[in-house]
Amino acid sequence: MEWKNKSSSTRKRKAAKFSTSSLDHAEAHIVFGLFVASLAKSQNYPSSSKFLLKRCVNKILHSLLSESSNCSPFLQNLITPLLSLLPVLLNSKCAEIASRGAKIAGATSLWSLEMNEIIASDYEIMKGLISAVSNSRRNVSMAACNAILDLSTTSIGKYWLLEYSALENLVFGFLQVPKSSTISASLYTLESGDDTSLRLKVNEDEHALLLLEATLSLINSSSMVQIEKIPLNLSRSFLAYLKELWAKVRSHIICNILVTCQQETRLNTSNIGTSSLAESIFRLSTPSSEEPPRSFPSGILKEGIFASSDCGFQRFISSHWEMSPLFISNALNEQAFIYDSLKQSINRNIFSSILQNSISCLPIASDELDILSFLKEVKHNLGCPLIYGQDIRVVKTDKDSNEESHFFKNSSSCFLYMDDILKCEEAYENGYTIALRGLEFRSESIADIVDALASIFGQPSAGANVYLTPPISQGLTCHYDDHCVLVCQLLGSKNWKVSSEANVSLPRLYESCDGVKSSKVDDAFEFCLKEGDVLYIPRGFLHEAYTVADNKEADGTEGFSLHLTLSIEVEPPFEWEGFAHTAVHCWNQAQPKHKHDILNRVSVNLLHLSIKLIGNADPIFRKACLVAAISSTSGRRGEETLII
Repeated sequence: MEWKNKSSSTRKRKAAKFSTSSLDHAEAHIVFGLFVASLAKSQNYPSSSKFLLKRCVNKILHSLLSESSNCSPFLQNLITPLLSLLPVLLNSKCAEIASRGAKIAGATSLWSLEMNEIIASDYEIMKGLISAVSNSRRNVSMAACNAILDLSTTSIGKYWLLEYSALENLVFGFLQVPKSSTISASLYTLESGDDTSLRLKVNEDEHALLLLEATLSLINSSSMVQIEKIPLNLSRSFLAYLKELWAKVRSHIICNILVTCQQETRLNTSNIGTSSLAESIFRLSTPSSEEPPRSFPSGILKEGIFASSDCGFQRFISSHWEMSPLFISNALNEQAFIYDSLKQSINRNIFSSILQNSISCLPIASDELDILSFLKEVKHNLGCPLIYGQDIRVVKTDKDSNEESHFFKNSSSCFLYMDDILKCEEAYENGYTIALRGLEFRSESIADIVDALASIFGQPSAGANVYLTPPISQGLTCHYDDHCVLVCQLLGSKNWKVSSEANVSLPRLYESCDGVKSSKVDDAFEFCLKEGDVLYIPRGFLHEAYTVADNKEADGTEGFSLHLTLSIEVEPPFEWEGFAHTAVHCWNQAQPKHKHDILNRVSVNLLHLSIKLIGNADPIFRKACLVAAISSTSGRRGEETLII
């Protein structure tokens, strides 16, 4: 299955269920004249004129539907006066007339971009349509939803819908309609065309699904400011429903269970894609400016990891940070709050607790400033299964050849479905290490710890990976990383060998690691990590790790190992070289403009080039600049200082 979602720029209506000839010139004027007369008369004689008004509205609607792609010039001449009367139709107390008015608005909006813009920018029409969404009459609300979906086929239509608060009304309308007490869902693919995206079949009625589709469409076109306009209680209730629906959908994705449109007749077919559902959950889950940010106190984290060492955090920064390894015995046990948070999120049975419920966590650059632009890039892959190599590796190192072998052969960048995930347990029994990345995206408690870690070291982000290694086994071969790591031993024990000196001096992120290859670590420190221990390994230091015993050791620990690696990635702009570039840029911006502008620009560019050359030649310039690091060295709660 290819995970993409080629959304059409136009929304085609179903053909009319009955045959109705299009209006010619004379008929169009007659029908419109009768329409206006019956509409005027309906104010004083509603019962006698209602029948004629319905007939006229039906005639106009049928003609619009039959000629939506190429309307006759005669009917086009009547569109302007017809649109001016649409608000009257939309606000009619007669449900049939109001629903037909909504259908006329939707059908007309599909004629052209110009017509879509005319309707979308008409306040009275939009007000009538949006109000009709919450109409107690089912047919009126459904017609209004369809019209909103028609208008949503263009960016200008979505813009005006959001401006007129359609999103809040849609969320409220969806929450008001009756829904199933227990959600059931399945997935299907279109049987024609080149659109291979997955869509949902849900045990909700057509009305609820239309409201849901229209709501998701607008949420995924909104800015964060527009999403924040949704009342918090409505937003949370709607998000809770989406998450419950996603839980059902996710199991089908992971198990790769698909049906055809004709199957699962007990479920109603929708046009909602899995990526659309995942994107809406992503957007609604982003904290609003009204909500206090989740935070893990940086002081607790520093005390929990470094306080039990002989040096403390300040000494660690001056003596070990990016310079030498440091083993901290029993660090996590000293601060049970951290240890319990980690162990509650991860346990030995990761096959059932994590892997069987996981989807891919698409990589996001730590310097990405606009989360919505990231969503645009990856939206077609949101919600896809685990990707081998990106999310998970199942690997072991052969003792004789000292080379890595992967359990899933030729599995680079392929999806792992439930059958594959179940094989991971078999791989574990055969000596393979299970390595899962992106734990900060899979656990709120780990995300809080990772965010605090990033703030301690003044970096935009940090990461967390988990490794489960069976007894007498080695997962990754001897290697070095382009980032610093804190290895937190959660369960079992593991032996580590770490080079006493850097093999590559402060390698930068994303640089090739092929320059240094070694089958073993020479002149190495050796450590045995047991539950609660922490090991710091700077970037550029060769290291390898392995388990030994298959039976319980004297202290009761088994031969397997479960550890979490917290990675501190030093982005180039946060090195001293980046700091120097920023300082030069700020200095230049503060200079008054004068006639020697060209000479000034050349001088500034030469300064930037010099800084880059120095950075390439002198590793000190590649050290992390901790100017943005938050500390609480004063000891008083809430007081923040900078570590320089």
